[in-house]
Amino acid sequence: MPRIKGDHEARRRDVSEAVWRVLAAHGFGGLTMRAVAAELGATTGLLTHYFPTKRDLVAHALDLLELRTASRPRLAAGQGLSGLRTALLNILPLTDEATDSNRIWVSSWDTALADPELSGDYGRKYARSRDKLRDLVAAAQQLGELPAGDPARIAAGAQSFVLGLVVQALFDPLAFPPHRQTELLDDYLATLASPPSSKSDDAAPS
Repeated sequence: MPRIKGDHEARRRDVSEAVWRVLAAHGFGGLTMRAVAAELGATTGLLTHYFPTKRDLVAHALDLLELRTASRPRLAAGQGLSGLRTALLNILPLTDEATDSNRIWVSSWDTALADPELSGDYGRKYARSRDKLRDLVAAAQQLGELPAGDPARIAAGAQSFVLGLVVQALFDPLAFPPHRQTELLDDYLATLASPPSSKSDDAAPS
């Protein structure tokens, strides 16, 4: 009996779920045909119908990661500085789902760095993220919530700060629980909102 389209699509969803479970448990370092097949309760031969090579499997996993990341629940963005704060909070591992997603992203960096094409894709992804942050910074400046300065440079600093905080929280979740991450982000944003002191302000009175 020939396999109908619905059966194929249902099976592909099952395969994608198995890929995601392997990623969540073992990261990209543990992503192999054998591991996915074991998670699915199938043979590696079946998987070759979907992923003829390991690179096809990795490419699917990256697409799945991007889709899952984009579709996970997020805080509603506001305007100005509050919008910037929300965008940065949405990057942090503040929930179990966000933690899984971030853990998988970090585990994928080594895979991406080893592949020039993937490296380029990742570079463009992070550039698009910086562009969105830049627009939020510029909006906050227009509202008078942030001092004047190069929005792109401020956005690059904000992205670097929050990605560093992601790594800290993943490696030491007890030291960086969700409330601590939020506090540190608010401290960082407070420094951005404070106008820089001039040399004359810092100078001691004569």
